[in-house]
Amino acid sequence: MTRPLPARFAATGTALAALGLLTLTACGSGVTEPEADSEDADGPRSTVLTNCDREVVLPGTPEAIVGLSPSQTELLLRLGLGDRMVGQAQTATAPLPEELRAEAEDIPVLSEDAPPTREVLLQAGPDFVFAPTAYEFTAEQGFASVEQLDEAGVAAYIATGGCADRRMTGTVDDLFTDLDALGRALDVADAATGLADEAEATLDDVAARVSDRDPVTVAQVYVEGSTLSAIGAGIEYDIILRAGGENVFGPDDAAFADFFAAQINPEVLAERDPEALVFTANSPEHEQATRDYLTRTFPDLDAVRDDRLIAVSASDVYPGTLGNVDAVADIAAALYPEAF
Repeated sequence: MTRPLPARFAATGTALAALGLLTLTACGSGVTEPEADSEDADGPRSTVLTNCDREVVLPGTPEAIVGLSPSQTELLLRLGLGDRMVGQAQTATAPLPEELRAEAEDIPVLSEDAPPTREVLLQAGPDFVFAPTAYEFTAEQGFASVEQLDEAGVAAYIATGGCADRRMTGTVDDLFTDLDALGRALDVADAATGLADEAEATLDDVAARVSDRDPVTVAQVYVEGSTLSAIGAGIEYDIILRAGGENVFGPDDAAFADFFAAQINPEVLAERDPEALVFTANSPEHEQATRDYLTRTFPDLDAVRDDRLIAVSASDVYPGTLGNVDAVADIAAALYPEAF
């Protein structure tokens, strides 16, 4: 049987950030739909976006940008925007790729383990803020709300897959919506198109490699101490499908009717007996602790006996990140090594 997730999964950013299990409040839902740009002969270029069922108006090209998680910072850097960034946040929750670390050294760190407070964020003087989910704008946690940022003249953009209602049904393809919107809004359309083309090519390659394979049954789990949770919906679920896996937990299970993750008893996982276990980790220590827990708790599970424990960086499952594509490729290669 399943049990409700512990309160910390719904209230604290630090524990949730490890998996992206973020309670989404604040804004409405909806897939981002880019709107038309306009340029007045006597004024700057302006852009209007529809993001999480709200209108985001940019009167000009943003010049002071903040990435509210390492995943968002990575995407902004790969778009060539490092010289326009005035802040990066939650830096301790995941490392940046090694090739980007030098470029990020001069970008001010606004927070390490949680989103920056409203005061710290506004002191950085941004005109555009990019977040993975609505959680980063939860006023009750002391963060700047979308409304407060609007009043300060700061445009807040939430990754499409991180919109409140979208979190249960998000897919890897939401990344392409974000790339299109960011490319136009930040005047880096060519760079955004290049990243999108590379990502699509990777996904197409994976699809071709796994298309004629017998699906491997997979459970995606998250372990915190001795607490075991399973993933059954959202972007994480779609990542498994894209990788050619057959998830033993899914949106039709009652446990995932309201949230994409649920705490489960070990007996539930043992009964489903997946051939592979995918888990997210936020550090080498967390990865090893998870491996130890799974090996100790499920010695008779096929996935454990066959050593098919597949670790994925927690940051790679955040909405609005190129890591979604990396996760698809890495999991597929682990499930079907003969195809890669």
